[in-house]
Amino acid sequence: MKLLLTRHGQTDWNVAGKIQGTTDIELNETGKKQAEETGKKLLNYDIDVIIASPLKRAKKTAEIIRGNRNIEILLDDGLKERAFGEFEGKTREEFDFNEIWNYKLNKHYERAESTSELFERVQGFLNKIQEEYKDKTVLLVTHGGVTVPIRATLEGIPEGMEVLKGLGIDNCEIKEYDL
Repeated sequence: MKLLLTRHGQTDWNVAGKIQGTTDIELNETGKKQAEETGKKLLNYDIDVIIASPLKRAKKTAEIIRGNRNIEILLDDGLKERAFGEFEGKTREEFDFNEIWNYKLNKHYERAESTSELFERVQGFLNKIQEEYKDKTVLLVTHGGVTVPIRATLEGIPEGMEVLKGLGIDNCEIKEYDL
């Protein structure tokens, strides 16, 4: 299986530094252009299926990347952004951002998804698609928070790293894996 991974295009909340989580924010004009550029970069790939988060910013990114190609887009909650609960709409300076991404601490919050809950959800999704799309090329369109457990699972967590926030990817950045 060839796995292509990208994050949705830019939103106004990205620009403002606000945590989006499951708040359903639209792409801004820059985000739409980023998705168009990513679509051009992926034209040489024979993508069998695109699986996207159902949140507007990821779904729209997937649609723009697909363009007029005949590729099915499936929406899957396994790719939905981490539920940041009480921290959604806040900037990183308004709460302990390092604490929420500390893998070893794995703090539980009132409404936010814990690190272990996020990892379990995403790893379950990865196991499912590896079985279902063994000999296919799959493009995942997801969120920065979800790219963390994907990269940690497929690339490993760097030794000694406890705070995983550095494993996310930029808007419309592409990572490629052969599984």
